Amino acid sequence: QVLTANVTGSFLCAREAMRRMAKSRGGKGGVIVNLSSLAARIGGGMEWVHYGASKGAIDTFTRGLAREAGEEGVRVAAVAPGLIDTDMGSQGGRMLRMVQTVPLGRGGEPPEVAEAVVWLLSPAASYVHGAILEVGGGR
Repeated sequence: QVLTANVTGSFLCAREAMRRMAKSRGGKGGVIVNLSSLAARIGGGMEWVHYGASKGAIDTFTRGLAREAGEEGVRVAAVAPGLIDTDMGSQGGRMLRMVQTVPLGRGGEPPEVAEAVVWLLSPAASYVHGAILEVGGGR
């Protein structure tokens, strides 16, 4: 289920976005921002290895799609949140157990992740392509 949601879901969304944005199909170009996780780099943080593996696939997909999509006028990047104060991040006391692994000493807030996505979508990030932007408090 995790792989279906995170990997297959991202592939299908990107396929449909490319169909609409690709210059060769009459589109005007655009930006695709995938959602990864620091779990891709740290292997799930002692938990959720399957989740980390699915996000590792997103990192590889992001870099590969960027190589294909650039000539179509589509930039591709990803945001990789770390420990974020959400229902998932706090599940089973995870936030309390893991917060000491964050150099900034706290979990992140969802708006902090959203701002990174907004920036990647903006003209201010017009040369950011194939990048994985970590939003994890230094973890």
